[in-house]
Amino acid sequence: MRETKKPRIALIGSDSMRGKEIKNVLSQKKFPLKDIDFFDPDVEEEYSKLTQFRGEPKVVHHLDKESLSGCDLVFLAADKKVNQAFGTLANKQKFKAIDLSETFNAEEKIPVVVAGVNDEIVLKKRPGLIANPHPVTVVLSHLFHVVLKEFGLLKAVSFVLQPVSAYEESGIKELADQSYAFLNSSSLSKKVFKEQIAFNFLSNTEKADKNGFSSVEKQITSEIRRVLHPRRFLLSLSIIQAPVFHSYSLMSYLELKRKTDIQGLKSIFRKHSFLKLFPPTLSSPVSVTGEDKICIGQIKKEESFPNSFWIWTVVDNLTRGSALNAFEIAEKIFSGPPV
Repeated sequence: MRETKKPRIALIGSDSMRGKEIKNVLSQKKFPLKDIDFFDPDVEEEYSKLTQFRGEPKVVHHLDKESLSGCDLVFLAADKKVNQAFGTLANKQKFKAIDLSETFNAEEKIPVVVAGVNDEIVLKKRPGLIANPHPVTVVLSHLFHVVLKEFGLLKAVSFVLQPVSAYEESGIKELADQSYAFLNSSSLSKKVFKEQIAFNFLSNTEKADKNGFSSVEKQITSEIRRVLHPRRFLLSLSIIQAPVFHSYSLMSYLELKRKTDIQGLKSIFRKHSFLKLFPPTLSSPVSVTGEDKICIGQIKKEESFPNSFWIWTVVDNLTRGSALNAFEIAEKIFSGPPV
């Protein structure tokens, strides 16, 4: 990272789950910043709200269009309406912005970056605004990137188990409340999910298109293709809502171009700094909470189809699936020559 200038950073949405996580990462990783300011659109009076950063009290400021003047980097972790309003100021006010809330991910002109896969975009194009991808995009982009490079890839099909934290605090609260109510034979409140989520699986929590796929499923597929462009292979995925609080779990079926075996796959996974091989019995949502890497558990070689494998992966959606990726993008922004 260059030492000529320590950046002044702003975080918008310090109370959101992703805001809290990026704050923790910035603190723990000792990011060499000059200063950091926190903003919340709900704050009306100065000094009415406080937070902490690296053991020191910090004021959470009111947010307006002049708030970001003089900032070098802004993390957008508020709701999409707020992120939209202030993310579009990046080029005008000459700061860099990383959106953590998937506000701009559908806009082709805004790059979606997975650190370690296509982060050369940050150095070459120097975009003012960058979209942090969906956690599933982070997982599958790394998995496919490694396999494509070593063996080639013909087809990939992924079955995704989604945690309730995909719906922020409200999803976590509903699962907790329903679990407690169910065990006490009380009535269940259903505000976030249309059906009971406690001790249950839901195949459809979002509006589907004519083929049955949700906008989120299509978003992830589109993001992966943008990140891995121009490499082509058949890709499909489906999301199931699971009754777990944190971490995405994925079972992916891959058909490779060049022959290998389970040990061959494990060998390349061990070399990739973003991946970590876990014993199959420990590769679960509970086991990987807080883990910095994408965890690979059981690998099965399919006998019915030539050179095909099933690969089980789990990732903490708030650490590696979001905040760590955004942090590593920030490192790239300030590691090249001065802009």
